[in-house]
Amino acid sequence: MGYEILGLPLIYYFAMVAKVLVAFVFVLLTVAYATYAERKIIGHMQVRLGPMRTGWHGLLQPIADGVKLFFKEEIIPSQASKFAFVIAPLIALIPAFISFAVIPFGDTITIGEYKIPLQIAGFADKTGTIVDINVGVLYILAMASIGVYGIVLAGWSSNSKYSLLGGLRSSAQMISYELAAGLAIISVFMMSGSLSLQKIVENQAGGHWYAFTSIPGFIAFVIFFICSLAEINRTPFDLPEAETELVSGFCTEYSSMKYAMFFMAEYANMVTVCAVTTTLFLGGWHGPILPGWMWFIIKVYALIFCCMWIRATYPRYRYDQLMGIGWKVFLPITLLNVVLTGVWIMVVG
Repeated sequence: MGYEILGLPLIYYFAMVAKVLVAFVFVLLTVAYATYAERKIIGHMQVRLGPMRTGWHGLLQPIADGVKLFFKEEIIPSQASKFAFVIAPLIALIPAFISFAVIPFGDTITIGEYKIPLQIAGFADKTGTIVDINVGVLYILAMASIGVYGIVLAGWSSNSKYSLLGGLRSSAQMISYELAAGLAIISVFMMSGSLSLQKIVENQAGGHWYAFTSIPGFIAFVIFFICSLAEINRTPFDLPEAETELVSGFCTEYSSMKYAMFFMAEYANMVTVCAVTTTLFLGGWHGPILPGWMWFIIKVYALIFCCMWIRATYPRYRYDQLMGIGWKVFLPITLLNVVLTGVWIMVVG
């Protein structure tokens, strides 16, 4: 059986390091070129060309932007709370990356006599049974809740009224829409009978994707995706930044790499949200002909395209409209959908 550490064969530890590196590089490259893709897609939707000058059709634009931000002057306001000001971008960025630890991005692969699940926080025990975090969804929700602290800290520590208003908006927005998103996920729990992302994906095998095989599943899918856009401050819910009102909101006083970290956090959160939506509602890695990991990437990129399409299409809501939709529309609908899910399970099975 080879060497073991804490009861697990050594190969599992090598596999875990490899999975961490693959997931990190995937998210990092997607974040870098999602900025380019968004500018090109929105440009074409608005009958423009988007970036064209840096590399062929602007393909080197993300690299140029990164180099520019790296060498820009680092400014910390004299009246800012310096420790909180410096640590806030990290608090916003890190949870977006570590949420990927529980997301299964492919089917199990076999190396010799060992089964390796394509999930960072997953392994196979001695009987070959896949073991993962059985409360993976709660882990993701917890990480999403931590990320907002970075935005709130950035707004408070900057000692700027615009930044403070942006931070307060973000905290209120998170509370309002996380409640509806959490209630939407309850429908998935009821249909799958598990909080494990691995088991939720397994239950959608054979094309039984929750988003399209039941009315409650489709309602939960739409509301969860919209609420997730609000949680990560994407247009039309980008009120914490709102350039026309708050200059740049919570990151008004930031520059150089600290500003870049907030930018990266927004796009990393978008990738995470699309990966979670794929896992919960679109069958995860399941699909015909192609390998599972390819189907996972295709579905995630399709949802990222939808995020960009929404940004190109819809104007920003007013703040009172934003809060009204969260509490008066989405919350009642998700509560009713939980009841509808129970009825659907009893009647349809």
